[in-house]
Amino acid sequence: MSQKNTNIKTVEVSVASEKAEAIGGVLIAFFAALMAISQMINGEFEEEMMIAHNRVVNYSSWYQSKSIKESLKESELDYLEALLQTNLIAEENKSTIIASINSSKEKISKYDAEKKEILVGSANIPKEKWTQDLDGELGKIVGVKEWEELAKQYDDATKKFDIAMLFFQISIVLGAVCIIIYDSPKLQKSFIVLMVIFGITGTITAIYGYMIAP
Repeated sequence: MSQKNTNIKTVEVSVASEKAEAIGGVLIAFFAALMAISQMINGEFEEEMMIAHNRVVNYSSWYQSKSIKESLKESELDYLEALLQTNLIAEENKSTIIASINSSKEKISKYDAEKKEILVGSANIPKEKWTQDLDGELGKIVGVKEWEELAKQYDDATKKFDIAMLFFQISIVLGAVCIIIYDSPKLQKSFIVLMVIFGITGTITAIYGYMIAP
């Protein structure tokens, strides 16, 4: 009778172990698929983040070039105004100096407007103040600050996906351990529970990362 009970228990343990192995295998495949999808999306976000960082550098250089031109025109304006106030300019030539002064003022104002548009973007200033074109079209400028914000958002999103993939990896490892310890169904169940917890945490983290991306 005792031998019969022992055999029954052995069969029950074997069945429970096989069931746990099957569940563990399915969960491993499921979370591995989610991890692969997360890696693909994360790769795209990292590419967009690099593009945004490059745009920040390029547009910052563009902004600096406008600042240099503006500074040169301001120096020219100061020189012309000082020259006009002296008695060295003949009366018939004063109109030419005044015209140059007015031209310098217009260019300084233009450079200042272009700098502002490059800095904050066309969408953040009134349409009538658009001055800087992009490929011949006005209103197409994405400002330095906008690119910086995009880069930050993509960086935050990729960090969330990195954490999510860590949770997926831990979940898969727990699933592998669950399959290995086939002679302890209770321990297998514990690993399955932990596997599900880590997998769900990874899924939630990945979803959150996707939601905060631009």
